[in-house]
Amino acid sequence: MMGHSHAVSGALLFAATAPFLPPVLGIHLQPADVLMGTVLCAGAALLPDLDHHDGTIANFLGPVSKVLCQFVAWISGGHRHATHSLLFVALMGGGSWAGIEFLGRNFTIGLTFFLLAMALQALHLRPPGDGPQAWITVMGLAALGTFGMLKWLPSAPGWLPYAVALGTLAHLLGDCLTKQGSPLLWPHKERYEVVLIKRTGNKVETKILVPVMTLATFGLLLWSTAISPAVLG
Repeated sequence: MMGHSHAVSGALLFAATAPFLPPVLGIHLQPADVLMGTVLCAGAALLPDLDHHDGTIANFLGPVSKVLCQFVAWISGGHRHATHSLLFVALMGGGSWAGIEFLGRNFTIGLTFFLLAMALQALHLRPPGDGPQAWITVMGLAALGTFGMLKWLPSAPGWLPYAVALGTLAHLLGDCLTKQGSPLLWPHKERYEVVLIKRTGNKVETKILVPVMTLATFGLLLWSTAISPAVLG
């Protein structure tokens, strides 16, 4: 799947599951939490492609991000290996929780900035192309967005590690719909797939799945934040 599709799937999963979080995590969600979580989960859905030398993450900061992705690909065994496993989902969720818990507000702000930048890049909310103008715009918009979020963002948002883990999981599930699948139980090498998308970027993905997921996400957000906010607990 393309980065845009992964981001939309992450947003959809967070919007769909947000009403169930209060009793599960023991937290109270405001509509602003759901909106922020949906956007940041979209960004987190790009994390498994840290192993892709030419993916959305690799291109969002030019040479810097390319070198990072090449390094991750090297230590993880290449594209669609370790970073496309349930172990990676656990590491991202657990690492986010530990960072928020032990490093505090600065970690939360930094993580928010990074995920927001990923979401802006994947959802094409910046100038086209991969040159300096696009990078600078993404960084500037992410900084402004993070600054704006600080008004509502809790010091230790209990939903943020969940958003990171869920976005990462959404990516894996999306890749399971394509050829080559994902090695969910890595280091066990078997790949799991139910091929609905035979070629990345084909009409099934771009003309059917993405529009349906987008409409569903907006519908769920409207329902849980405006029509029936009481479902948030």
